[in-house]
Amino acid sequence: MKLTLYYHPLSSYCHKVLVALYENGVAFDKRLIDFGNEQDRADLLAIWPIGKFPVIRDHARQRDVAESSIIIEYIDHHYPGKSRLLPNNFDAALQVRLWDRFFDNYVHNPMQDIVNDRIRRANGDMSPARSRLQTAYQMIDKQLAAQPWITGDVFSMADCAAVPSLFYATTLVPIPGDLTTLSAYFERLMNRPSSKRVLEEAKPYLSMYPFAESIPARFR
Repeated sequence: MKLTLYYHPLSSYCHKVLVALYENGVAFDKRLIDFGNEQDRADLLAIWPIGKFPVIRDHARQRDVAESSIIIEYIDHHYPGKSRLLPNNFDAALQVRLWDRFFDNYVHNPMQDIVNDRIRRANGDMSPARSRLQTAYQMIDKQLAAQPWITGDVFSMADCAAVPSLFYATTLVPIPGDLTTLSAYFERLMNRPSSKRVLEEAKPYLSMYPFAESIPARFR
């Protein structure tokens, strides 16, 4: 196999890359990294000393690529599938990159702050993070007006970022009832075959999620 993905099935950023890989039917091997295993940790550090996943190793090009957005762009360019996750048109691509960063910075990051607070048992004031999620939800709902995916009629890298960000964030701050456009988008995302596959593979590990009790029964 030309590609090996270093990942963990519970990781949201790994979910983002997996959705992209499954969307385009890219062939790859998986290398599950358990940070509790000394050898696993050493293997990851050997290719990416920062020690975070996902990382993909391209054996054919003898190159290691890190960071979820960069991995998706790399795959989209070097191993294109049935559809492009980043359009060729500059302005359209810029919009995809904008919303990709939006989901990572303004949905994923506040979600991770709340999760980390529980992991550390810090019992900190998470109301600012929850408020940021509420604001992000409102902006996403507005952006989706009259279009099925976040940047238009085509599923893109930005939607790959939306899948895990919204899946985990909504276990912490449910989508308000009046944001019906966002709710419908969430259902489209969760019903996408690539998303279903990723979440099915994550099922054995979801009990490890600090807010596992808040995951809807249909996903467990």
